[in-house]
Amino acid sequence: MDKKQNNKHTLLPFSVIEAATTGNVDAINAVLKHYEPYIAALATRRLYDENGVPHLCVDDELRKTLEIKLITKILSFELVKAA
Repeated sequence: MDKKQNNKHTLLPFSVIEAATTGNVDAINAVLKHYEPYIAALATRRLYDENGVPHLCVDDELRKTLEIKLITKILSFELVKAA
């Protein structure tokens, strides 16, 4: 396993971010894939069954809402290139 695979906090390449901000669907999907575990963690809720036993579940509605917010921010993000 190389160093990049070992580090769970790898960064997205600038080229992917740049392409995503211009509306490239593949790049936006790459950003969503990159943040998928984080979004799932944010959307995890503790639900109780009929016996009162707690279960952790991903709230799909909240997950979709967070994905939509991320896409909206990606498309409104302005890159400033250094001279």
